[in-house]
Amino acid sequence: MQTLAQKLEKAIRTVPDYPKKGINFFDLTTLWKDGTLSKEVIDALESRWMGEKIQKIAGIEARGFIVGAPLADRLGIGFVPVRKLGKLPAPHIGVSYELEYGKQGIEIHRDAIGRGERVLIVDDLLATGGTASAAASMVEELGGKVVGFSFVAELGFLGGRKKLGGRPVFSLVDYAKE
Repeated sequence: MQTLAQKLEKAIRTVPDYPKKGINFFDLTTLWKDGTLSKEVIDALESRWMGEKIQKIAGIEARGFIVGAPLADRLGIGFVPVRKLGKLPAPHIGVSYELEYGKQGIEIHRDAIGRGERVLIVDDLLATGGTASAAASMVEELGGKVVGFSFVAELGFLGGRKKLGGRPVFSLVDYAKE
């Protein structure tokens, strides 16, 4: 019988030279079209984080919404969208950071996280750690406590965990070598 990690490796498509030459894009849409496997992913994430007294999930746009919102529902807690720059209508804070293939920025509403709230940051994939680290800095600026990070897949060969400040990081499959 295959492990969940083996199923994910088989289901996740690698697209070479996207978004630019020399970059391999790990496309999780091929995973999400399988309802049974998608449920297994949320089951595994729920199992890992249940009992951690998390009060909010901060899901990173856009694919972190696909994972974060159902996980928040399962855990019975709030979901906070971390959006790309220019997408939030109410007062917000933002931060810019480097990606492996360019610059990006994200923002979060000022009233999304209360002082002392325990927040799990969720995205589909951990690469260089720039996006997740930027999200953590905003959660902390708002007074929240980052209890950890959760990803479906991790590109371990890029060393993204090093940018996450030694906090707990959980991923279901790790592509340790390119």
